[in-house]
Amino acid sequence: MDFKNRTLTALRAARAHATARTALVGLDGFVDTIVTPVAQRTGQGDAFTPIQTITEFAQRIAGAAGKSTNIEFYPLMDKLGGNGPIMANALLAAGTQVTYIGALGRPSIHPVFLSFAGRAEVVSLCDPATTTAVEFGDGKLMLGQLRSLDTITLETIDQVMGAQRFRNTLAAADLVSLVNWTMIPNMTAILSSLVDDVLPTLPARDGRTFFFDLADPEKRSREDLLEVMQIMARFGNFGAVTLGLNLKEAQRVHAELGFAARGVAEDDLREIAEDIRMNLKLACVVVHPRESAACATVDGTFWVPGPYTDKPLITTGAGDHFNAGFTQGQLLGLDAQACLTLGVCTSGHYVRSGESPSLDDLENFLSSWS
Repeated sequence: MDFKNRTLTALRAARAHATARTALVGLDGFVDTIVTPVAQRTGQGDAFTPIQTITEFAQRIAGAAGKSTNIEFYPLMDKLGGNGPIMANALLAAGTQVTYIGALGRPSIHPVFLSFAGRAEVVSLCDPATTTAVEFGDGKLMLGQLRSLDTITLETIDQVMGAQRFRNTLAAADLVSLVNWTMIPNMTAILSSLVDDVLPTLPARDGRTFFFDLADPEKRSREDLLEVMQIMARFGNFGAVTLGLNLKEAQRVHAELGFAARGVAEDDLREIAEDIRMNLKLACVVVHPRESAACATVDGTFWVPGPYTDKPLITTGAGDHFNAGFTQGQLLGLDAQACLTLGVCTSGHYVRSGESPSLDDLENFLSSWS
């Protein structure tokens, strides 16, 4: 039986437990405007030729040096955004009970989050940040305005949610996923306070999982990155810690920890994940390029190919959907390879449809994946 059939069998056996699982997710929130850059117009509306690649876009910008240029972004949609809300929305679709704490709008919830807020328990700390997501055939550029996220602190959470309610929710959660460290300036301080002052006061809990995602730390210093990873590792005293990384993030972390550069083949991805896991003494490290995914745990290293498509409907949020699928597998008690498979299928369904998959959708996707 291959990995797809094994995962399908395991998912069918475990899925009845999905609605009993709880997740606490945070702390960001974005309104994403998905756009296509226009190369040449032939008429109004969508009558244009798009700029196809980031290289072509860069050449257009470079040509404006010392002059000026006009680049049109054609809007495709406004949607719920941010690593946390997208991941939480996908966990909801798969049946997990979710409490979300983050930047969803204040004093009222922003319209793009209303459907999400109707299905999850939400605590909004501040207005959302905004992102213009420029999508190309070979990647995407995320142009953000993040000032509202400066107000996210543990003190704000305690004031808005109530300190005891927050601690009760944290204590009861099977999964605690705090993501987008890069864009939340006070996240390191929040994590430090949680591991030093909050978690030691909570009752011990078997089976608790912590999940962290750095969210492209290119603009953060080496010192900042190494500091927060050491803090994340200390959460292992209170549960099993998983660090999720896309390829670019994994290469940066791997290099900053002092390891020699590796390629992108299966063996390289396995080795990168294991090097990081062993160095930080984590329960699990996941590395997910667009075409595959690998992870390292105490049981060894694992790898699966992805259901890659060269014509996605949408790519913004694909990594967050992978994270949701992987952690959903963890919540259901699946093994590491099955968690990877659920991750790539959750992402694969999303980029083709623009929708977060239910467990029925994931079963159908697995059954039809050739």
